[in-house]
Amino acid sequence: MVRPGYLVALLATLLVAGLNLAFAAASRAREQRTGTALVASQQRSVQALHPITHAALAGARAKRPQAPEHRRAAPSPVEVLRVRAGKGVVLRDRPNGSVIAELGERTEFGSHTVLSVVTRRGPWARVLSSELRNGQAGWVDTRGRKLERGATHARITVRLSSRRVELRVRGRLVRRVPVAIGRPGSDTPRGRYAVSDKIAGSRFGPYYGCCILALTGHQPNTPPGWTGGDRLAIHGTNSPSTIGTPSSAGCLRAADEDLRVLMDRVPLGTPVVVR
Repeated sequence: MVRPGYLVALLATLLVAGLNLAFAAASRAREQRTGTALVASQQRSVQALHPITHAALAGARAKRPQAPEHRRAAPSPVEVLRVRAGKGVVLRDRPNGSVIAELGERTEFGSHTVLSVVTRRGPWARVLSSELRNGQAGWVDTRGRKLERGATHARITVRLSSRRVELRVRGRLVRRVPVAIGRPGSDTPRGRYAVSDKIAGSRFGPYYGCCILALTGHQPNTPPGWTGGDRLAIHGTNSPSTIGTPSSAGCLRAADEDLRVLMDRVPLGTPVVVR
């Protein structure tokens, strides 16, 4: 027969063991819940950081110094055609059209005849010539052996508003020259021309300075009583104080120092645009 005291002790032991098991189970449950909550919190933190990180990266990319732009490619050279010695050519109003001018191997000033090509159509070249009026071009047949082909990388731009002549070679600005332009009533005519002659100014007097770059263009509005012809030119002057003013009969006057650079760097046939 079991003693009452022993039963009480046994029940007490079992009760304590049960409580310990219940406590351990509750602790494990709390740990699982805490771990799950922590993982979820970390995941929310990472998700919240993603857009900030992307925005920061985008901002960093935006602030990153950009690579320098590639330099513009140099413009293509302008084709020029030189009339061979002892030869002559005719200019037509269109390919195989009517003759509008006849050209020899030399210009009226004694330079070699060199024609600046505006465009091509098969063997036909559309060219500028002093024998034609402003804004007109003629077509020449390049077949045969009357013409010698060449090219120039030089270009001249005349900016009437700023009274400047700009020389570019292979697209690079080489010289910017202040000039006198045509006076009111004899304004320098705008248009596209070409250099036809390079002449010593002394051939025509001190008024032209050291040098003359004759152009294919003409001055349709010469001053009353003018006897100097109607050909446009970039030339020197014996009145340097007029440079930068509207004071000429239509030509462009520059300092001898600048003219010598142009004479050296500008070949016959170089295109000239007056704006």
